[in-house]
Amino acid sequence: MTQSLKTKDLRTRLLTVTHSLSSKESEVARYITDNPEKIMHGTISQIGHDLGLADSTIFRFCKKLGYSGFQELKIAMAQEMSHTFNDVHEKVVKSDSELTILEKVFQSNIRTLNDTLEVINEQNFKEAVDKIVHSNRLEFFGVGGSMIIALDGYHKFIRTGLNVNAQMDSHLQLMSASQLKEGDVAVLISHTGQTNDLLDILNVVKSKKVFTISLTGFAQSALSSQSDIALHTLSEETDFRSEALASRIAQLSLLDALYVNAMLLMGERGKDSLESVRQVIQKKKD
Repeated sequence: MTQSLKTKDLRTRLLTVTHSLSSKESEVARYITDNPEKIMHGTISQIGHDLGLADSTIFRFCKKLGYSGFQELKIAMAQEMSHTFNDVHEKVVKSDSELTILEKVFQSNIRTLNDTLEVINEQNFKEAVDKIVHSNRLEFFGVGGSMIIALDGYHKFIRTGLNVNAQMDSHLQLMSASQLKEGDVAVLISHTGQTNDLLDILNVVKSKKVFTISLTGFAQSALSSQSDIALHTLSEETDFRSEALASRIAQLSLLDALYVNAMLLMGERGKDSLESVRQVIQKKKD
């Protein structure tokens, strides 16, 4: 899973660097995405003229994406054009049938998962699993929509037999965070990584020497940079769904993967705990 930019397609490279771009670089990125034909058939000078930018700015942007220059970017775009910029999950339009919209939503979710898989750091993920399994206490934190994801994490990991906790209210989250200690693990979830309430929690748990794992879509965010381990998601905004909403699919899947790996690592201990949960839940079904 761990890959350098050079091993990724153009679209994934753009998504990987998008949150660290300057305003001028963002203009170039949008131009590339919106005008693939002009990129493939134009020159660096023509692109610079259209954008009112120096050729050197565009050249440096190509280098930032991992290409040797504009020519290599053009070749990559030509090779990927057929399956990168014309996917089924293009914009939803009024003439779409219900089934077409269903397909577009599903394809968008599939793309989000594939893109996230491309940028997951394998070593970070492996360490996150190990820290969770050997934690004295595991707590999930999130605010707003991310709180729902945090509760899902609690719902999964309570089956492991680990000492797991999650609170819905932000004040209760702060209070609970203040009780964590060295040897505990805090999982903090925020798409932007800039939510003030969550950053307050991060500061509290770090002051307690708690190991922190973040799930966020912004590699350059405060949450990402200050966490011990950051697991990143990639998602795109559409007309009817924000980037943050799309990222939920990736966040839920990351928690699924962490849970399954943790259960395997725990062996019989995890199996016994899961069986205990199944037995008591079964009584509710009878």
